[in-house]
Amino acid sequence: MDDIMRGRMEAAREHYLEVQEAMSHPDVASNQELARRYGRELAEWEGMLSAYDRYLALLSEIDTLKDLLREDDPEIRAWAEPELERYRQLLQDADRQMILLLAPQDPNDKKNVIVEIRGGAGGDEAALFAADLYRMYSRYAERQGWKSELLSSSPTDIGGFKEIIFMIEGDGAFSQLKFERGVHRVQRVPVTEAGGRIHTSTVTVAVLPEAEEVDVVIGPDDLRIDTMRSSGAGGQHVNKTESAVRLTHLPTGIVVYCQDEKSQMKNRERAMRVLRARLKELADSTAAQEIADARRSQVGTGDRSERIRTYNFPQGRVTDHRIGLTLHRLETVLDGDLQEIIAALQADEQEARLHEQQA
Repeated sequence: MDDIMRGRMEAAREHYLEVQEAMSHPDVASNQELARRYGRELAEWEGMLSAYDRYLALLSEIDTLKDLLREDDPEIRAWAEPELERYRQLLQDADRQMILLLAPQDPNDKKNVIVEIRGGAGGDEAALFAADLYRMYSRYAERQGWKSELLSSSPTDIGGFKEIIFMIEGDGAFSQLKFERGVHRVQRVPVTEAGGRIHTSTVTVAVLPEAEEVDVVIGPDDLRIDTMRSSGAGGQHVNKTESAVRLTHLPTGIVVYCQDEKSQMKNRERAMRVLRARLKELADSTAAQEIADARRSQVGTGDRSERIRTYNFPQGRVTDHRIGLTLHRLETVLDGDLQEIIAALQADEQEARLHEQQA
């Protein structure tokens, strides 16, 4: 660790103590949003400062071992020499960790996520696989102890989804699920295929960090709200009440439609959560593109030639093309066991950040 990094860490310690002091101020204690933000900030700095203290402790141990190597007693020197090598390796690992911790972090990593899954190429088969992916992410959320909530869906007659939008709430949800955005390709024999031929279909996945009201300000004149009767299954209720809600953000043209709840108020609330997330995504885009371009850069066009991952049913394998990882346990992956894939993608991202910091 060079002097610049040490200076940054010492400055971080001072800032941490200042935030700690601010947390005890009555103005902060009475402001839940501010207290929550300060609490998240303290939690982030605690991990970094803990790693820094470990680094300093290792330096101290190394200095002690160097002193022991100057002793006249040969037994002490014989013990200290391998210990010094072991501590030097630990220090190298700690230094690597500090570089990663000091690298710019994605400010959205701690946020909840809104996941949008849409059938791409493949018609009914793509819609069926969209349902499979929805189940996969729901099961993964359960394994993590997270909560999932359906926001909007457009089901098909055979049990698939043309589109399904849902929220996953959990600490660090975006830091893990952000790697899922892109085109997912499936190769299997569709249930609608009488000849037993293998088809290739695609599904697009978009993962958006949840936007809080303080993140996105929507003016009263920026929104058009339309209500209508829900379509699809729902019995008499669908025909009698205008519970479906369509929000149109006039400055950007973004449209969000929700109909799954029987309550118009609940559908409006869900639509607003999706709208805020999409507006935040647009605001975060450094290219300031049109919303269609910004979303296309995340999920592509849904064409078969574009893919981040392939699910091959005949061979029972899953391949993530970004890191060249292949697992021969398709069934468990689709049951929500994504941790090995996500951990490998996180490690790949960390390596890239490490190289950027060292360049």
